[in-house]
Amino acid sequence: MTANPMASRHRWIYLGSIALLVAMLVTGLLSFTQLHATDLADRKARKLSEALSSAGYPVPTQEQIVHTLGEDGGAVCADPANALTQAQWKYGMSNGAGGPGQRPVLSDREVVRGEAIVLSVYCPDKLAAIQDRIDDLDLRDTVRR
Repeated sequence: MTANPMASRHRWIYLGSIALLVAMLVTGLLSFTQLHATDLADRKARKLSEALSSAGYPVPTQEQIVHTLGEDGGAVCADPANALTQAQWKYGMSNGAGGPGQRPVLSDREVVRGEAIVLSVYCPDKLAAIQDRIDDLDLRDTVRR
């Protein structure tokens, strides 16, 4: 019995069609996931914009918020309560000098409140872990408005 050359050619067409359909399915799923992620980032950025605006803060553009914080808050929500993050946070509230000239300063309460707003939008579960540390800070109204 001899093999039918038409059946062999059709088998390659079927296999090629199946491979093409699988590739299109994977591409569609990846596109849907990316679109969903972008939509989530946009919604959270809008929510943050509204919260910052209602609190009286200047609001960055929607694009800046999405690129900086994404859909999960980025570095802000990585682990705000760990010791290294706290040390970097307090270092940011110093006079900027290096070495023995570095001194803590009285930071403005509005700056710290702004970060709390970001945490409340992007990772509200982590805000409670850091709230007691925020409450322990000696904050003042140091920025002129």
